[in-house]
Amino acid sequence: MTNVQKTGHSRLSTVLRVTSGNFLEMFDFFLYGFYATYIAKTFFPSNDEYASLILTFATFGAGFLMRPLGAVILGSYIDRIGRRKGLIITLGIMAMGTVLIAFVPSYASIGIAAPTLVLVGRLLQGFSAGVELGGVSVYLSEMATPGRKGFYVSWQSASQQVAIMASAIIGYTLSQSLSPAQIGDWGWRVPFFIGCMIVPVIFVIRRSLQETDEFLARQHHPSFREILQSIGSNWSIVLAGMLMVVMTTVSFYLITVYTPTFGKSVLKLSTSDSLLTTFCVGVSNFIWLPVMGALSDRIGRPKILIVFTVLSMLTVYPLMSWLVANITFGNLLITELWLSFLYASYNGAAVVALTEVMPVHVRTVGFSLAYSLATAIFGGFTPMVSTWLIETTGDKAAPGYWMSFAAACGLLSVFMLYGRKGLRATLPGTAAAK
Repeated sequence: MTNVQKTGHSRLSTVLRVTSGNFLEMFDFFLYGFYATYIAKTFFPSNDEYASLILTFATFGAGFLMRPLGAVILGSYIDRIGRRKGLIITLGIMAMGTVLIAFVPSYASIGIAAPTLVLVGRLLQGFSAGVELGGVSVYLSEMATPGRKGFYVSWQSASQQVAIMASAIIGYTLSQSLSPAQIGDWGWRVPFFIGCMIVPVIFVIRRSLQETDEFLARQHHPSFREILQSIGSNWSIVLAGMLMVVMTTVSFYLITVYTPTFGKSVLKLSTSDSLLTTFCVGVSNFIWLPVMGALSDRIGRPKILIVFTVLSMLTVYPLMSWLVANITFGNLLITELWLSFLYASYNGAAVVALTEVMPVHVRTVGFSLAYSLATAIFGGFTPMVSTWLIETTGDKAAPGYWMSFAAACGLLSVFMLYGRKGLRATLPGTAAAK
């Protein structure tokens, strides 16, 4: 009997256990975006609604600045000590940030200490998240059956979509059950309390994980110094990987975390409309991610990456311009579902590609550093950048420029990582998988 069981039932169980912590991380992140306007009034009061919202999203983005640090420190721990132990530690750190944000009193109660504590909570979450996605993706990659890595790794992102749907359902229920005043006063904290309540359950589930056979089979586990040296010598791969992730992380936060604020503050639709749209986006992502991950196993990663970056550059801004000129719930849903298709199709190939191009002995650190840099510099600040672009240009469709730029970064990364072979749709098992 191997360490990670080989039956279909046990593999499904392992996927659910390893992605459970990823669910919690994304659940809390989405809640911050869903309730940004209420959090702004609670912790960042200002006579200027725009300034208050910018400060809220800046704090949201600040958590992402901790990701590269978490990627190096926690990622090296996972590459040295093991996948299982590392994922348990990331869950503990993540839980501390969640509890802190859930229970911090308002600015009116404790003054400047309130936004300071919220910032500390976000920094803890960011530090943990710096390696959570990488650790989960690498674990899934190493436990996958031959020729199905894309399908297995796609469930890392799919678990995030379950978090989107759960967050949207809770938010929708609250919007129907409580008045806006009640939600602004205390109701927005309820989902965070729920997140705190499920932490012990996820901790027990993740403790039951076994180490991957691939990690146990290695004769040498690099020291922290060796890991840093290897990352330094492979900086070009990390840079290209970062550019690949820019498309994923910008589009992801645009269509999930920013959508409720965009729907309410920019399009002036109801909270229920925005949350229902977000729920539908989560369902769409959940369907397309494993489908496109499996397709990338068959036709190769580069072809999918090229097609969907080009489609994004050609369609995103025109579609958003059409939406802001014809504002209805139905049109918002159509727009978001198309953006969801672009994101999930690209991501289904991109995440597994990132696990494949990184040197094996520093796979977790390399993946996590590339991912966290992209998120820290670009993706995490997407809500703030989108808000700033709209305010500066006066164009409500301006966030489309940001996603188009991200798509161009993704296209560039394909040429950097695959070269001409990318144009020939390199199949798994050749240069793309080495």
